[in-house]
Amino acid sequence: MSDTARKRILTGDRPTGKLHLGHFIGSHRNRLRFQEQYECFFLIADLHMLTTKPDKESIEHIAEIARLIVLDHLAIGIDPAKVTFYLQSAVHEVYELQLLLSSLVTVERLQQLPTIKDMAAAAGLDQIPYNLLGYPVLQTADILMPRANLVPVGKDNESHVELARQIARRFNNAYADVFPLPDPYVEGGTLIGTDGQAKMSKSLDNAIFLSDDARTVERRVMGMYTDPNRVRADIPGTVEGNPVFIYHDTFNPNKVEVDDLKQRYRTGHVGDVEVKEKLAAALNHFLEPMRERRAHYEAQTGFVDELIYNGTQRAREEARQTLSAVKKAMGLSGAWNRISRAAEKRLKKQESA
Repeated sequence: MSDTARKRILTGDRPTGKLHLGHFIGSHRNRLRFQEQYECFFLIADLHMLTTKPDKESIEHIAEIARLIVLDHLAIGIDPAKVTFYLQSAVHEVYELQLLLSSLVTVERLQQLPTIKDMAAAAGLDQIPYNLLGYPVLQTADILMPRANLVPVGKDNESHVELARQIARRFNNAYADVFPLPDPYVEGGTLIGTDGQAKMSKSLDNAIFLSDDARTVERRVMGMYTDPNRVRADIPGTVEGNPVFIYHDTFNPNKVEVDDLKQRYRTGHVGDVEVKEKLAAALNHFLEPMRERRAHYEAQTGFVDELIYNGTQRAREEARQTLSAVKKAMGLSGAWNRISRAAEKRLKKQESA
């Protein structure tokens, strides 16, 4: 099936840091399948980053982190010929589309979204700034810009896609049938952090990154939280909910080895060191192909920059087409055309006089 016949998908990442195993389990492994089934637009959402990290230092690191995120995608097996990576802030048409769509939603409707308050609390904000309240409208502009059919999101962001559907429906009913109604693809799966206290997060320093080398993985695994009641190897331990065994179940393909470790752990016949050493080996086996692909692309100087540049140019062309259709449907382009034609006609008369 050609790209023109494929449905489109829009997903992406805020450039706040490189990707870790939690990202892979939660969403990015799905992108390997999506690239074969959909025409994929992968957004580097630096404008969304500004809602919670507008400081100059964070902004200055956008380009660097954008490169790392794209490299992480290539490392997991994303084919650069099959997807479009683009930098959100460089697609200026999205700003304009957000403004035009903002008239189709109320402040009250935005305040009803639970994620807005959650994001403000997570960022330590006492009050909700305007750009955070308008974040779902910008997200809607992102989704509708390439006229996406499917939007992968976590369960907590499903309401944002529903808002995008509502805005698209209101636009189509008020003006013309420009936008398809995007469907959410709710992604499941989270990975507890190495501290055993919260899901994996770069800000909590409890993550194993896709770009970590073998020694770093070993060090992080050996420091993982396990059963706090097990102070000696001969004390029976708890497997259920134990982060080390959660990781074994997720990343260790040797199920016979995992079952043996669980049985011995429950009966006090294996130490934490052996369990962790085998987990580190399994994780490094999982990550080694990623390291090889990463090295392949890193050796091609400027390749990632060119990939983002070309993808952004393509995204801008898509955005221009969408914005043109929006303005035509609303009658905005007609107003400007009439004024400009009249002005040009008058100027020509003055020149010929």
